[in-house]
Amino acid sequence: MTTQTQTTWTPYDASACVEGFDGEDHDQDTIISAWQYLLDTGLVWQLQGWYGRAANELIEAGYITPPSTH
Repeated sequence: MTTQTQTTWTPYDASACVEGFDGEDHDQDTIISAWQYLLDTGLVWQLQGWYGRAANELIEAGYITPPSTH
């Protein structure tokens, strides 16, 4: 399994991780970290529609946290 911290994500790597096309066997914490990166950067709303829908589901389930609106 591959573990990558949020500070090392690039847009491509995070997308590859959540879509699973990078050929790696990521653990759940790594996948959640990639989703959090995509959400924090706002990229999740600029990519294909399923990214935003999946992010909303992960937010509702408590896996990722939306950026602060303060």
